This record gives sequence, C-alpha cells and structure tokens, in this order.
Amino acid sequence: MAKYIFITGGVMSGIGKGVATASIGRILKSKGFKVNAIKIDPYINVDAGTMNPLEHGEIFVTDDGMECDQDVGNYERFLDQDLTNDNYLTTGRVYQRVIQKERNLEYQGKCVEVVPHIPNEVISQIKKLERKTKADFILIEIGGTVGEYQNMLFLEAARILKLQHPNDVVFILVSYLPVPKMIGEMKTKPTQYAVRSLNMAGIQPDIIIARAPTPLDAIRKKKISIFCNVTEKDVISAPDIKSIYEIPINFEKDNLGNQILKKLKMRAKKSNLNDWRKLVKKIKFPKREVKIAIAGKYFKTGDFTLMDSYISVIEAIKHASYYFSLEPRIFWLDTEEYEKNPKKIKELKNFNGVIIPGGFGSRGVEGKIKVIEFCRKQKIPFLGLCLGMQLSVVEFARNVCGLRKANSTEFLPNCQYPVIDIISEQKKLLKKKKYGGTMRLGTYPCKIKPKTLSFKAYARSFVSERHRHRYELNNAFRKVLESKGMVMVGINPEKDLVEIIELKTHPFFIATQFHPEYKSRPLKPHPLFREFIKKSVSRVVSSE
Repeated sequence: MAKYIFITGGVMSGIGKGVATASIGRILKSKGFKVNAIKIDPYINVDAGTMNPLEHGEIFVTDDGMECDQDVGNYERFLDQDLTNDNYLTTGRVYQRVIQKERNLEYQGKCVEVVPHIPNEVISQIKKLERKTKADFILIEIGGTVGEYQNMLFLEAARILKLQHPNDVVFILVSYLPVPKMIGEMKTKPTQYAVRSLNMAGIQPDIIIARAPTPLDAIRKKKISIFCNVTEKDVISAPDIKSIYEIPINFEKDNLGNQILKKLKMRAKKSNLNDWRKLVKKIKFPKREVKIAIAGKYFKTGDFTLMDSYISVIEAIKHASYYFSLEPRIFWLDTEEYEKNPKKIKELKNFNGVIIPGGFGSRGVEGKIKVIEFCRKQKIPFLGLCLGMQLSVVEFARNVCGLRKANSTEFLPNCQYPVIDIISEQKKLLKKKKYGGTMRLGTYPCKIKPKTLSFKAYARSFVSERHRHRYELNNAFRKVLESKGMVMVGINPEKDLVEIIELKTHPFFIATQFHPEYKSRPLKPHPLFREFIKKSVSRVVSSE
C-alpha cells in the first residue's frame, strides 16, 4: 500500500504550494522511491481548459490530452515523468462522476449525499492512481487555502483517509510568514490561524513549511512549534530564492525527506540529489547571459505582469539556458504597442532571440505579425509556438507570397486567403457549441524532414508532441508557401497536417503547431528550445 502525503496551503494563495509538492516528490524519488502526485482544484469546472489564463495561469496539457492546472507541469518537470488524466481532480469532475454513478445505479438505490459520497469519490480517485502507478508515495496537493468553503470536502476526504490508514498519511501545511514593512518583524500569527482552521477540519499538520522572505530564525521556529503543536524539527524554513530548482536542496538542509520517512516508519533506499546539485550550481554561477523576448498577450493584468500565463515557456527557456550555463533574462513585449507605435519595433534588435507563444483571439495579433516580419528580415533567431506558427504563416503569405489579404479564419472568418483554417471535425463541434475538451489535444506523431534545423535538434525522424488548438495550416496554400522558401519540416502522418515550418534563408526561424514547452525538463531541455538558445546566444546584440 502507498503512503499518502497531503499538502495544503495557509494564509494566502500563490506561495509555492505546487513547487513545494513537486520538490518533496523529487526528494523522495532521490531516496529510491516511486512517486506520483495529484492536484485537486476546488473549481466547478470539469477541467482547466475553459479558464482564462490571466485569471488562472497557464493551462497545462498532458500526453493524453488532459487540460489541467500549471502545477501538474511542475510535477512533471521535477519528477521527470509524464502524468495523465488521473493526476488531476476538480470539484466539477468529482460531482460529475458521483452523478454518473448515481444514474448508473452504482449506489444501489441509496440516497446519495454530499457527505460521505463526495469525499469517498475523492478517496476512490486517489486509490485509482495508486493502483495504476503502484507508487510508494502519492502526493496530494489541495488547491487554495485552508478555511475556504470550496476545500472543505477535500479536507474531509483527507481526514477520512487518515482515519482509515492512521500510519500511512502525513499532512503538510505550506504557510506564509509575512514581514510587514512598517514593523520589520516576521509574524507567525497568520500561520497559527491557518493551523487552527485546519484543526477545525479535524486535521493536525505533521509538518509546516514556513514560506517567508528570509530564513526562519530559532525564535520563530520555537513559536510555531508551541502554538501549532509540532516539533521544531518539523518546521521547515522556505525562504525566497532565485530559482525554484533550489527548493529540494533547501528542504534537505532542514532534513525534510527524512522527517517524512520517520513519520511513516520508512527508510531511504538510497540518497542522491547530485544531478540536482549540479543543476543548481549552473544556475548560481552562469558564464554569461542571454536576452530573450516573449511577445505575448496573457501577461498584463492592471499594473502587474502575470508570468504564470506562460510558465512552461519560461521554464523551457531556463532549462535550455542552464544547459549552456547561461543566465536567461526574459523580457515581456506587449504587441499592442507595436500596433499603436510601429517605430517601437526596432527595440527587437536588443534581444538575442524572440518567442511568440500560443494564444487565442485577435487582440494584439497584428502587432505579433509585425514582430515576426521584423525577426524574419533582420535574421533574429525566432521560435513560434502554436499561434506563433499560425501567424508566421500569415506574415509570410502576406509579405513574401503576395497574398496581402491572407489571414486566419479565427480572426477573419471570410478572409480572401484563409492560410490558417479550422479543420472540418472542429467546425462540427463548434456548431454544437462543444468547446470544453474538444480541441486537438495531447500527443500526436510528427515526421521530420532530414537535413533541417529541426532534424538536427531532435536527431531523429519521428517525434511525439503535445497539442492544444483548433486551427491548422490550410493545405490548399502549401505549394505557394513552399515555392517562396517556407519549408514544411514536420508533418503529422495520420492527417497530413503541418506541424513544423522553417525558412530556408534564415539562420534560425522555426515555428511549431504543437507546444514543445510542455515536454521540457530541467535536466532534459527540449531539443528545439536548446537549439534556439544556442543560436540566440551567438547573436551579437546592443548593450542598451
């Protein structure tokens, strides 16, 4: 039987519960155990696919097409393993399954109630993951913070599981300790209240991970110990750090892995975080920097920049940069600015490379097309992802092939030259207003043309990559695009759809219909990102 570790959050959201969970998984894996993880979100949404990235952050996609929370991406990156549909739960999904069982008479005529049937279904899904993966440890992260109504049923499931298996369950609370500027002292009271909220749900945390701007001192550890009913050894300091990949190393300074094993009466089979320590050393001592611009649309929220919308792209840039012992400096470009002030586009000369990531809707699209045109003409290393590829095709069709009114039917349904169009099966779904979970999702094969940049990067002819889109390059325009120098490098052999394009006369211009960022790992950077960074850092840019 597996051991279960529940990770909850206290005081406020966004304090790093997901990367804490992923780091715990990495530590346990380094000690010789088989680890898996599940994220539980308190949303009524069945999955994350219909959520706005500006509000929720990035929508991550697994191999089997599950649209889920970005924390599942963190689990994959830290554990270095592919997760599935079974690694994600929402309130909506749990209720959907319970209602379906009731309709199928699986409750044998009983009155189906919120308690115990909803918590029991949560436990059932956790045990289903255990059976499928045969993991030694199942990490269960409960989204949001303790004390919220939305989380009560998940906490109830955790309480029941602890009651059923008292020696196999550990509770970890990740809580924030603020240092008010006007006071200058780290405060433990919010964490005390978070623990009491957890106590009200019938749960006592075994370990408290104390997030704070600085490391905890002995006084704060003692205070948390006394008022939160844990030993001082079980208060783990988690200060702000430069890179999330330092977290497992920092946790081990406070002996977190062994504290968990001790509570579950287990012994490490081995202990080896050497590969992770080498990675952290590269991050801390880079040889030089590389300046990468991301021209997107899901990052401006009021006066703040929401980087979570593109977290997989950011991490993929970092992975590839660390591979070459480089420090990545990432700059955010609002492409709507180039629509208002076209002369500003010249600032692109200041960057080593430019990326246009995925997205939906027409806002900022013409600005992105200007970015692509500038990168093409100025020979700036360019990587287009999903929408980035589609707009690369539109720009090339307009400015190289002479099809001035070329566009995507996503933005102009009746355009004269629909070089990007929706495939027939997607048209049928949209007519029926079937939006959730109906895009081209998950892994599809791609055959790569020899003697191309992409072939050099992958070093093989067939790859599998993850998708999340409805629109495709219109095959009716392939010949005219190819005749002017666009190379259809990657093709999906099942439906003859273009997956990768390159430009013959450009040092590095690659755009993909799929999302390579989803499969990048800190110790295994994605080949396309690796080659993009390699080519980018060799470009001399302005020192401004």
